[in-house]
Parts: sequence; structure tokens; C-alpha cells
Amino acid sequence: MSPKNVQNNDDRGDQIIAEARRSRELREKEYRERALKMYPHICSRCGREFAGRKLRELTVHHKDHNHDNNPPDGSNWELLCLYCHDNEHQKYLDEASFGKAQPDSEKESPATYKPFAELGDLLKDDKK
Repeated sequence: MSPKNVQNNDDRGDQIIAEARRSRELREKEYRERALKMYPHICSRCGREFAGRKLRELTVHHKDHNHDNNPPDGSNWELLCLYCHDNEHQKYLDEASFGKAQPDSEKESPATYKPFAELGDLLKDDKK
């Protein structure tokens, strides 16, 4: 194969990779915007609230780990902060590497912080 053909193959490969990255970024932007409109800006695991510039630290996690599974109702998504998202993916990698968790092992409990727990009382006070 001539050096020119090798260069053409390299260029074509670079184009394919660049196009795949652009496509992924557009897809991620689309489902992220939809998820942020659907759900409160709160991490589903630790309960931290996000607003303003900090909103970029809130990520969309695919519950089934399939980034192409984006149902319109958002049922495969949950909003997680960067730290909880990394932790979730590490658990997934650990299970893949070392086997499933034992049946008797405790699952991580959901967030216990309830940011809207007092909202009803606050709204009642405003109506008086």
C-alpha cells in the first residue's frame, strides 16, 4: 500500500471518529435538556440541590447503562451529581469485573433528604 493510500485511510478514520463524537454530543445535549426540564435539579442519591453555574455538575444517569435508551417519559434517567454518577458507574464496573453482589448484601438506600418536605406547610402559611 502506498503512503498516499495509508494517509487517505487515516483521514477517513479520523472523519468517522469525529462524526461519531459530534453525534454523541448532540444526543447527550438533547436528553440532558429534556431531563433537566422533567426533574427537579436535585441529585437522586445525595439530595444536593443545583442551580446557576453549579447545574453543570448535575448529570443524567441512564439506569440501564444504555445511552441509546432515551424514552420520551424519561423513565431510564435519573439526575446524579458528578460524584454520585462516578460512584454508580464504578459499582457497575466492579460488578462486571468481580461478579454480582451477594443476595444478602444490602443495597444502597435512596436519598433520605427530602427538599420539599416542608413545602406544603410553607404554602399554607402564605395563604393566611
